[in-house]
Order: sequence, then C-alpha cells, then structure tokens
Amino acid sequence: MEKFGFVGLPNAGKSSLYNALTGGGALAAPYAFATTDPNVGIAKVFDERLDALAAMSESKKVVNATVQFNDIGGLVAGASKGEGLGNKFLAGIREVDAIVFVLRAFKDDDVPGPQDPLEHLGVVETELTLADLETVEKQIEKKRKASRSDKSLLPEVEAADAALAILSEGTPIYRSNLSQEHRDELYPWFLLTNKPVLAIVNIDEDQLAEVDDVIAPVQAELGDIAPVFGACIQLEAEAAQLDAEDRKEMLDGFGLGEGSVPKFIQTAYHVLGLRTFLTTGPEESRAWTYRVGSSAPECAGKIHSDLQRGFIRADVIRWDELTEIGSMSAAREVGKIRQEGKDYVVEDGDVLEIRFNV
Repeated sequence: MEKFGFVGLPNAGKSSLYNALTGGGALAAPYAFATTDPNVGIAKVFDERLDALAAMSESKKVVNATVQFNDIGGLVAGASKGEGLGNKFLAGIREVDAIVFVLRAFKDDDVPGPQDPLEHLGVVETELTLADLETVEKQIEKKRKASRSDKSLLPEVEAADAALAILSEGTPIYRSNLSQEHRDELYPWFLLTNKPVLAIVNIDEDQLAEVDDVIAPVQAELGDIAPVFGACIQLEAEAAQLDAEDRKEMLDGFGLGEGSVPKFIQTAYHVLGLRTFLTTGPEESRAWTYRVGSSAPECAGKIHSDLQRGFIRADVIRWDELTEIGSMSAAREVGKIRQEGKDYVVEDGDVLEIRFNV
C-alpha cells in the first residue's frame, strides 16, 4: 500500500487532516510537537463508479481502494541540523512514497506560528533540501570509489553528481530539471525531495468564500510541480466523526458538497500513478489498485496469483457503459463485452471478469 506523509510546521493542521481522512482520533493540540510519533491510518479512495456498480449489482459488500497516510510531527527551521524532532522527523518522511505539504493560512491568535502559507512552504522546502544535501555529500564519495571497480555504479554516481549541484543551489529535486533516469537512479538513496508532492492549504471558516484567492499564491509558487487544495481541515475533521447523513448535512450547510477530502484523496492516489479497475457482483463490488500501464494478467494477479498464472482472457467493459446497460449478462447479450488477451493494457474504470485455468 502506498504511503503519504504529512509535512508542515507545528500547528499547521496535520493531525486534523489525518482525522479528516481517516475518521481517527489523533491529538490535534495548539502547541508544537503534540505528535511525537507518527500516526498511521488508512483512508478510503472515494469512488462514485464503485458505488454505482454496487447499486446495480445490489452487492452485499463494497470494498474501496485505500491509501495510507502518516501524520508526522511538525518540522521546524533547523530540523536538518537536529532542531525540534530533527532526525526522527526526517526519518519518518524517508519512509513515505509521497509528501503532502500542510500549509497554514487560517488566522487564530491563540494558536502560535506563522499564518502565511508561503512562509510555511519556504521553511519546509529549505529543511528538506538541506537534509538531502547532507545525505548526498555523505554518500557520494563512497559511491565514487566503489564505481572504480564496479562500472555498473557509474550511472548512479552521475545522477548523484547532478543532484548535488542542484541541492547545493538550495533547489529541491522536484523543482529541478533532473531527468527521470537520474531520479530513478537515486531512488535507493531515499532523498526527501525526490518524491512526488501535493499541497493542502488549511483555511478557516471565514475564508471558505475566498478559498481560490487564498491558495492562489501557493499555486503560483508551485506551478505544475504539485496539485494544490484549499480546505477548512478542522471543519472536515469534525464532519468525519459523523455518520454519513449528518456529515452530508453539515458539509452542505457550509456549501462544501462532498468536501475537499474526497478530491484530495483521489488526486493523491493519481499522483503516484495509481489507477483502479473494478469487479462487481451480488456478493461484492470492489475497486482494485494497479499502476498505470499494467497488463490484464498483471491486474488479474492483484485479485489472486492463480488468476495471473492461469490467465486466459479478460472480459472487459467500461463501468459507465455497464451501469447504463444494467448487468454483465445483459451486456453480453448485446455484444458489449470485449474479450482481451495478455497484451491488453487495462484502463482506469474498466470492469473485468478474468477467465483462467490452473
């Protein structure tokens, strides 16, 4: 399961975001380092396609795709040199697959810390960059020496040299033009700024009507580097504690519809190149996670290894076409089910039935 780590200054709203995503009870307190050990939770990937298929099939069970979110303690200026939680904090970030910047824009004089999301962004980017610079400086000479006898290490050394030049200028790798080939070579180094990033700007209720204006400076700063969301995280964390009907009533009362959290989760899921194929029937409708570019047998293996090993074909139809027709049997009768072989590349939203023989 892919893991996302929340990164931000103390009191930015990381623990409240964790609660909004997972319905959990992480301590969200108005003082620094309320979280000293990461809170780890699982969040459903909301999917209206799955809900539609489950309703069509009258499924007894509905299983959403999931992602893991780690609420890591607050980062402070000087973290790369041991300030605050220091190395403990940075170690927590190294373990995640993507970073979510939680940037404070809400105004509350009772909660210490800056209220400018760009100031938050500047501090966290600086500290992550400095930590990566230290990592590369410590390891690169060892790799250079090893490459003299092992030429297979030369591409990795070349990538590290390129990264060193970028980081020395104070630039995070994700903001640079470092090639994907070099970034792939550096994957075993677990560099913090060599990860995909997203940003969520934490606003208060009074800013809901002007959320686009509040997040615009962050969007301009990050450009195409990262998707940026605005959310009143505390409000959505409170809504997450309610049952579905009361939650909808509360969010509708603020004009938020389904809220920002479902869109945020879906985008986080896609940032890592994850997509969903679906299965449906009276017993269960389920969303299955796969990586972009996966073949039908590879996706069959997500269900069970026997399905991949004995793969014959996949019966395929788009989810919306299927729900319009009303059932798999009806779709077969009108010739809408496609039979795809081992070379078929599964598309997001495909409904599959796997034919196999072991």
